[in-house]
Amino acid sequence: MSHTFYTSQWVPFPVELVFAFFANPANLPHLMPKWQRARIESSRFVTPVSRPVAVDPALRFQSPAAGAGSEMVISFRPVPGIRYRVGWLGRITEFVWNSHFCDEQLKGPFASWMHCHRIGSETREGVIGTLVSDEVEYSLPLGPIGGLGNALFVRRQMEKTFAWRQRQLEQILPVAARQATRRN
Repeated sequence: MSHTFYTSQWVPFPVELVFAFFANPANLPHLMPKWQRARIESSRFVTPVSRPVAVDPALRFQSPAAGAGSEMVISFRPVPGIRYRVGWLGRITEFVWNSHFCDEQLKGPFASWMHCHRIGSETREGVIGTLVSDEVEYSLPLGPIGGLGNALFVRRQMEKTFAWRQRQLEQILPVAARQATRRN
């Protein structure tokens, strides 16, 4: 049985900064709850096509990015308080600068997993910012038992994980913006 999870968040930072932050694979562990103790075990990155050059020099960010075809193995703790780690092999399947990228699970705890990160400019109350949208299509192993697991645990865990990530973004993006300003 397939499930869909959707969430979005507006942040008062330019698309170029937000996309550069998300496209840098080193930032992934910072976006996962601390109790998961996520870490990158191995990676093979494909450099994306040339980054578009922003007219405003202050929006020209020089961070690494994982383009389509990049693969990464991460490990994390799936349940708070348990030391057992789960491995996850993911691949970037689509990458369009300052627009979106999608990743799929090649090996891991889900029967299937496709996650698209969409990043778009949006002005709110006169402030130019970015709408970060995530859509996850996933299924769990074990058929009806997996469906029950989703209803009882997995869906709520995803909601909590993305809510935590949204709180982290509110703290991390101002720091990233200050660091980027110092480099330009």
